[in-house]
Amino acid sequence: MRNRYILAVDVPLIAAAACGAFALRFDLLFPRQHPEFVLFLVAALLVKPLVFYAFGMYGRYWRYASVQDLMAVALAVSGSSISMALLVIAGAAANLVSGFSRQVIFIDWLLTLAAVGGLRMSVRVIGDAQRRAEKGNGGTTPKRVLVVGAGEAGSLVVHEMQRNPQLGLLPVGFLDDSPVKRGKWVHGIRVLGSLAALAEAVGTHQVDEVVIAMPTASGLVVRAVAETCRRVGVKSRTIPGVFELLDGHVSVSRLRNVEISDLLRRNQVVGNPGAASYVAGHVVLVTGAGGSIGSELCRQVALGAPSCLVLLGHGENSIFEAMLRLKEGSPATACRGVIADVRDRARMRQVFSEFRPAIVFHAAAHKHVPLMEENPGEAVTNNVIGTQSVVDAALESGTERFVLISTDKAVSPTNVMGASKRLAGMIVRRAAGQSGRAFIVVRFGNVLGSRGSVVPLFKRQIERGGPVTVTHPAMKRFFMTIPEAVHLVIEAAGIGTSGELFVLNMGEQVRIVDLAQDLIKLSGLTPEEVEIAFTGVRAGEKMEEGLWEDGAIVERTVNPDVLRVTEREMLGPPDLPDVIGALEAAAARGDRLEIEALLAECIPSFVPPSSLRGPSRPD
Repeated sequence: MRNRYILAVDVPLIAAAACGAFALRFDLLFPRQHPEFVLFLVAALLVKPLVFYAFGMYGRYWRYASVQDLMAVALAVSGSSISMALLVIAGAAANLVSGFSRQVIFIDWLLTLAAVGGLRMSVRVIGDAQRRAEKGNGGTTPKRVLVVGAGEAGSLVVHEMQRNPQLGLLPVGFLDDSPVKRGKWVHGIRVLGSLAALAEAVGTHQVDEVVIAMPTASGLVVRAVAETCRRVGVKSRTIPGVFELLDGHVSVSRLRNVEISDLLRRNQVVGNPGAASYVAGHVVLVTGAGGSIGSELCRQVALGAPSCLVLLGHGENSIFEAMLRLKEGSPATACRGVIADVRDRARMRQVFSEFRPAIVFHAAAHKHVPLMEENPGEAVTNNVIGTQSVVDAALESGTERFVLISTDKAVSPTNVMGASKRLAGMIVRRAAGQSGRAFIVVRFGNVLGSRGSVVPLFKRQIERGGPVTVTHPAMKRFFMTIPEAVHLVIEAAGIGTSGELFVLNMGEQVRIVDLAQDLIKLSGLTPEEVEIAFTGVRAGEKMEEGLWEDGAIVERTVNPDVLRVTEREMLGPPDLPDVIGALEAAAARGDRLEIEALLAECIPSFVPPSSLRGPSRPD
């Protein structure tokens, strides 16, 4: 409806409100007994439309009226009533009116608010009804959806389903464990009961699909819901976890199938919404920006409004894709892509000299243990020499904050990759000691779904019908979702002052064979249908990992999921620069024994793979 038609309807509504105010105050005989009514009516018809216009009431599109628009209506009506009150006061002072009832002003305000507000909301209601009639769903029967979680996320999902019938989703009820919500109505949909009533509700309400709308729920809760859905034969989808929703956007388009990361979610500790605020207005550079951790770092750092985000990586395709995703998710963020190898010292100096980053996240690294055992020189040049190159360039260009992404494999390392990352941490902490700047190290375990990790491998094997290959039935690892790990890295970076080692609280270790069985079940199969084959422990692998060395001092920080750890030999030997130079020479020669000897010289707890003895295959 055009706003000129709204104005045309407003005029009789304003007149009706004025008449109603006098009638409610003085009964129906008010025209003869209260001649001031005429003056009040004329003033209302002249003043109120002008005030409404001044408040922008005729410049809004009421077809999509919102709560903010209702607030604007209330302000405009209040402003018009205040104007009328001032006119009454002025009229009394000029002896034009006498004995004017103040209650009339209040009643008139109330009736005008109801009339003009109701008019505008009716435009919205009629428009919604027309849209539902026009869009429909092609004559198909909509899916009956049960929403688990009657909080903010569930409310938003149901509201979108109702507003967009073309989605073909009809919400029939909520389930929620909060006793306060049970029996209540949200957007006209009833909270039917607790999560324990899921199986019964699916049958009673002929549910076709279950939506898990609990982004902060633990993995145990999501697992229980998903298992019940599988048992009763109904499809389940979920809203991503809280750390994937840092942008605050919840919608039906973000619904996805339940994944292994949902089943392994830990009890959520509410993160700091402004964790990345310290990047605001600064140039931030991320190395390895095309990788799983690096690209997620870029996504979350962009939420902190840096002045420029520099994505540095060696692979042009991965950097190109990371920039595309960043521009789609954070179009207002200025970003630059740089193709460079961190091992190239001259190139690093050139890049840092050009951009002068205030904050650096160094995620570039070789991470695959078996591959690095076969190519130890590459592990050294990329993880050690590359880190030294980036640190030197950061020091020269005045970088204030530097964060190295490390790994649990750097703890009592039994492989060249882990030892190289431990040495990289020594380089960063040594630079912090020499410069006094906030150069820190953040260590955590495996992340779910990263490129080349075990989860994508298992998925491919399941798609082929198996077997799913697991090294040993007792093999365990720490796991965390990529968004959660990155959020905690950003928090740790804001906490750090100079030279600290922060370790993320990874929770309990998970057996790899249990991970494989969960993935098989999520694929709609059973462990009996897909074989799990044990292949034996590979060179350099441990049965279990640790997060810090024996005897380390572990302290809590302001975030209970970020721990400050102090280990012995954190800075390495005094002649560390000489050892690094010798390592570079040994890597150039391909001298594996010399590489292992030099790493052992810096890291007393390093045990070269060749010296390990233990079961390689299950009994």
